[in-house]
Amino acid sequence: MSSLAELWASRELLANLVLRDVRSKYRRTVLGQLWSLVNPLASMLVYTLVYAVILRARPEVGDPSGLDIYPLWLMCGLLPWTFFSRVVNHGLASITSNAQLIKKVYFPRMNLPFAVTGSTGFTWLNEMGLLVVFLIIFGGGGILPWLPLVVGQMLLLALFATGVSMTLAIVTVHFRDIQHFTTIALQLWLYLTPIIYPLSLVERAAASHGEWLLTLYRLNPMERFVSVFRDLMYDNRWPALDDTLWSFGWAVGMFLVGFLVFSRNEKRLAVLL
Repeated sequence: MSSLAELWASRELLANLVLRDVRSKYRRTVLGQLWSLVNPLASMLVYTLVYAVILRARPEVGDPSGLDIYPLWLMCGLLPWTFFSRVVNHGLASITSNAQLIKKVYFPRMNLPFAVTGSTGFTWLNEMGLLVVFLIIFGGGGILPWLPLVVGQMLLLALFATGVSMTLAIVTVHFRDIQHFTTIALQLWLYLTPIIYPLSLVERAAASHGEWLLTLYRLNPMERFVSVFRDLMYDNRWPALDDTLWSFGWAVGMFLVGFLVFSRNEKRLAVLL
């Protein structure tokens, strides 16, 4: 039976794994799912204080939305990044953390990183929903026509993040140090992506040091995803065609790489662990 057929046959298992992760994450807490909002809100307050108040980093006014609110501009990029980093961080450990289960019973192992994406996506959907409410309040509902495209972009980012997590999950089985390396890499990656500062700062630096700097900078796939999210949610306009194509290409390409790497190593995981 092919990997795809096995996944489809075990879809009920996947749903149960997602439900298990969602329920266990905030079990026996008073606020429950509201805790998922604490981390992005705390990050928003810190970044706003440091970059908008102290360093006075000012992104351009939303065109044509007219929005000029740094915290909302920040969250349009920070929430996609938070989802990506959560899926990668938890997904790469999805195999090693379930080693005993894998050794005892056979099931499509790909369900484990998929379950991480599903449970993280449930939390992300709540966070994005709250952001949309604030964008409607302060933007006069300009985001509403763009919501279907926002959902489509969310699915593309989910594919990209899942592809990365599946690849790293297999690498982690062989080299456990990859977990620590990934934590450091994600911290660096965050600051190499225009999330807390506008891309215009990089463009100005490239004007002084050479266009190669901007070309190299834009090879970062998360820069493309963040740009599309901001165009749709903050500016309320069609994203640039090259950003859209790059996002689609990165999402499909990375997912296929992750799927192939995982499916070729899936049968040996019980032995390797």
